[in-house]
Amino acid sequence: MLFNSLEFIFFLPAVVALYFLLPHRFRWILLVIASYYFYMCANVKYVALLFAATIICYLSAIWISRSANRLIRNGLLILTLILLLGPLFFYKYFNFFSGAFNSTLEQFNIFYKFPYHNFLLPVGISFYTFQALGYTIDVYRGNIQPEYHLGKFAVFTSFFPQLLAGPIGRAASLMPQFEKKISFNYTDIRDGLTLMIWGFFKKVVIADRLSEYVNMVYDNPQAYDGGHYLIATLFFAVQIYCDFSGYTDIARVSARMMGINLMLNFKLPYLATSIREFWQRWHISLTTWFRDYIFLPISIAISRKIEKEKVLFIKTDLFIYIIASAVTWFVTGLWHGANYTFIVWGLIHGFFLVMYQWLHKKRIRVQKKIGIRSNNTVVTIIETFVTFFIVTFTWIFFRANTISDAFMITGKIFDFSAGHVINLFKFPADFYIAFISIGLLLLIEILEEYNQLVKKLHTFIRPVKWAILIALVLAVFILGKWDSADFLYFQF
Repeated sequence: MLFNSLEFIFFLPAVVALYFLLPHRFRWILLVIASYYFYMCANVKYVALLFAATIICYLSAIWISRSANRLIRNGLLILTLILLLGPLFFYKYFNFFSGAFNSTLEQFNIFYKFPYHNFLLPVGISFYTFQALGYTIDVYRGNIQPEYHLGKFAVFTSFFPQLLAGPIGRAASLMPQFEKKISFNYTDIRDGLTLMIWGFFKKVVIADRLSEYVNMVYDNPQAYDGGHYLIATLFFAVQIYCDFSGYTDIARVSARMMGINLMLNFKLPYLATSIREFWQRWHISLTTWFRDYIFLPISIAISRKIEKEKVLFIKTDLFIYIIASAVTWFVTGLWHGANYTFIVWGLIHGFFLVMYQWLHKKRIRVQKKIGIRSNNTVVTIIETFVTFFIVTFTWIFFRANTISDAFMITGKIFDFSAGHVINLFKFPADFYIAFISIGLLLLIEILEEYNQLVKKLHTFIRPVKWAILIALVLAVFILGKWDSADFLYFQF
């Protein structure tokens, strides 16, 4: 069941109505049933994987918390990691590594072929696996106590608004909310519906319209030239943001209608002034997950073993940052998909983050010497454009189907020798609708970034507010591409 489907439009109000009609002690039952039904609408047979992940983490967390033996605790954690990551590896990466091994063996004239499988990737497996793992690791670290009620824990691992594509929840903030007695709140519903309409606008009006152009170019790049590459890449930068942030808006609203606050996943990322700040604003739940469970543990482990001030002529703190970043961003790229393009995309971001870490203090010293303040408007605008350029450049590797396609596009993206750029939309008017919609998106996000949006809206008289809302609703239903495919992040 997709958020952008007629079924969900009926499903969500029904669940919310029953949620508030039921006594608090029975609400977890409704949420488990609704969540599993929601997941089974995607693929019935893969619901067993979700259930298995829930049981594994439920039991392992309890056993870990009860054991005082360090070896047993470590063994249980490792076993949990293997049992949870095993299915993820098999469905998502088995063919990728089989192909890599086969290619390597051929170089040595060994023609044994590792097998391939044709199973579909279970939707949401990367997200609920990481959420369950985070819970188990937090119990292992002693940060939280295990949940002894299996049904309530099942709500945490399967909560339908975030099940398919996040945000990846943390047990410390999410599970207490399921215990809280919540009453119907009209304001939550009203404000939530407004945000949901905006989320649908970003998804079906902007993202799905831009995907038409992007797919045409990136799925057959040999047929086009630099002008098309440039437009398609800029469109993809907007598409992936509107698609994923639109999903997150709808997910957060769906939960908020029941009084549950999901983690903020996007915070106007394209207005960031550095790569580091971009990743503090983009897919925040995943970024913080990798920070807490991969980057920091690696950094701490290495720092305990190095006593020198420099390693290979590099300051120790920078050396540790380089190693931890390389591992983290390799895994980040691989998490997004079994393709070399994602790995290169991740490592490029890791490289720019290392460069930022190395140059940041030097740049501040230079600015002070020449008398430029850190909040200088011109500097802020330049930094924002440079950051957007870097991020958009890396999107080429993220979206390209192969590494060779990515390098061909990067090599010719500014080659305009062919001259005229053809409008690749099925309907010519879509080109203008796309640009107007992007302009509206940019205007609203700039107002929001500078904390002016709420103030501006409060100055409107009520009929104007309703006119804007009605216009968005009409745009969603009239201009929206409701026959389009899934949300992009379902494939990850």
